[in-house]
Amino acid sequence: MKICSACGSAFSHVGWLCPHCGIQPEERNGFTAFAPGLCSNAGFRDDHFNELIELEARNFWFRARNRLIVWALLHYFPNKENLLEVGCGTGFVLNGIASAFPKMKLSGSEISSVGLAYAAKRLQNADLFQMDARSIPFCNEFDVIAAFDVLEHIEEDETVLAQMYQAIRIDGGLMITVPQHKFLWSRVDEHACHVRRYAARDLVRKVKAAGFEIVRKTSFVSLLLPLMMASRSLQRGENPNYDPLAELRISDLPNNVFERIMAIERWAIRLGFSFPVGGSLLLIAKKIK
Repeated sequence: MKICSACGSAFSHVGWLCPHCGIQPEERNGFTAFAPGLCSNAGFRDDHFNELIELEARNFWFRARNRLIVWALLHYFPNKENLLEVGCGTGFVLNGIASAFPKMKLSGSEISSVGLAYAAKRLQNADLFQMDARSIPFCNEFDVIAAFDVLEHIEEDETVLAQMYQAIRIDGGLMITVPQHKFLWSRVDEHACHVRRYAARDLVRKVKAAGFEIVRKTSFVSLLLPLMMASRSLQRGENPNYDPLAELRISDLPNNVFERIMAIERWAIRLGFSFPVGGSLLLIAKKIK
């Protein structure tokens, strides 16, 4: 079911022309725009997309996170037919999901039309549109909605979770990853335009308040947490030569070692072990009513 962004009416026919008010969303840079006044985003700088497109495919963290996401989707939502990724960025995650689930209908949204242009280069068959996550124009539409390192950019995260609940079908699912532990806050978070790092209990409380039932919660980047803590502590002092992407621009040897360590984490998670601490948090939930 679609919801008209102009009058709020629900309808189900093909296309976005509202049968009640006769208005349809604008097109911006070739993409349907549900919030055209917000095509640039204070919560995520457009120049970050340029940085990410160069780093995602070879950096251990992005690669390991993708493998964890694909496993979780296979394990918890094996027969679902469609998925919306809120905040799809450059399309790196959706591209990984498309490879693992070639028959799944995929959609991706970004508040920035600049980001969608990057995603479109990676994704041939996904439906991509510009959208404010605080106002999702769907109701009971998607089997799964995912937001991977998105909520930490948005002040009104509880509003976003409520909107996701509305847009997910009964028995559908929610997949979220977020940066974890307030004590890890550093210039990296500031450069990334984060408004928070989460405590697991806070995210669980907000997800439950939106109406979801928690299915699984585990930290990851857990075995590397001591290194992460050391790296972040060094970034808190004044440093005129500070490079916010230094953590991502690492040489092949440590990159490969770290990726293998995160593969061990993923193996433990697959066996049912949930890490209590870690630089990131994965949460799986379902809409049961």
